[in-house]
Amino acid sequence: MKESAGSFLPDFGSPATAVRILVLAEAIAVIFTISFNDTWGPNVIREFLFLSAYTFAIAIFSIAVLKIASQWLRGLSIAQGSAAVVALLLVVIVAVTEALIYALHRAGFIAHRWPAWHLPMLVHSLLIGAIVMLLALRYFFVAHKAQTDAKLEQEARMQALQSRIRPHFLFNSMNSIASLTRSDPPRAEAALQDLADLFRVLLADARKLVPISAEQEISRQYLEIEKLRLGDRLHVVWRVTNVPKNALIPTLTLQPLLENAIYHGIEPRFGGGTVRVELWTDNGDTLNVLISNPLPEVRKHAHGGGNKIAMDNIRQRLATHFEDSATLQTFEEGDQYHVKIKMPIVRNQGGRLTAETVR
Repeated sequence: MKESAGSFLPDFGSPATAVRILVLAEAIAVIFTISFNDTWGPNVIREFLFLSAYTFAIAIFSIAVLKIASQWLRGLSIAQGSAAVVALLLVVIVAVTEALIYALHRAGFIAHRWPAWHLPMLVHSLLIGAIVMLLALRYFFVAHKAQTDAKLEQEARMQALQSRIRPHFLFNSMNSIASLTRSDPPRAEAALQDLADLFRVLLADARKLVPISAEQEISRQYLEIEKLRLGDRLHVVWRVTNVPKNALIPTLTLQPLLENAIYHGIEPRFGGGTVRVELWTDNGDTLNVLISNPLPEVRKHAHGGGNKIAMDNIRQRLATHFEDSATLQTFEEGDQYHVKIKMPIVRNQGGRLTAETVR
């Protein structure tokens, strides 16, 4: 599928784009004034003011025309759209030049309707306008290409990070389900469904934000699978306070943390323990997640460096979604190990995401 001009053309009506165009117009006026004059004086200042007003008029009318034509331009191919933008700019230059000369003639500043400098001025303006616009279009296209490549790379990295899951979990789950196929077939069937749902999420689009309720459900399914082999050694306590129902979070935020808590906190303990999951909000705009698990009775029996790898994985995923607006902290308190996440609350209102920090 071919890209359209709308993929790289800026929003000509936005204040940021308008300011850039006006600054560029002023820069052209300054450059030409300096280039054609060795010294400054009253005549040079008048020349600069004239060029400044001229380039500003072209810039303002170009912004207006390109904004009006933006919908039509975005439906064209890249080549057609680029040619159309240049053509519209040249039409604006001709119109502004003719209107300016007519106004000067009517006001008595010039004696003739077609002064000798009229044609050279028009030709120079058209050449400069075409060159500047072609360079600007090239810049817009290269910037769009770089942004697209960076986005694709980021999405691929997110997908790779999300798809990681410890192989031992799959093997242990399948063994537990196999042991139930004869003793408790209905429970084995439910466990297989939970496992299928979990891996369906693992293979889903990593860019998606999902409702907190959906993230809680996939976490519950994961915990049900773990309880097949851990039995009464695993207890889970949930506490959810003031979390908006329409709040969205990155998919698979909770499950990796729960897997960590079980792998490093519950499995090494002979009697198991309790994993606590708390979710609450601060001032309605920040979501807090706190997952706690008991520390191993003997530290040397704890699993190795996988904990650090998993935490780095989660930090990267949060940073990809929220940049510096999300944090992940780990700390010990008494005989408990805690992981705390703070992230902006993203709300889904009629299919539209409302948090400014989400990427």
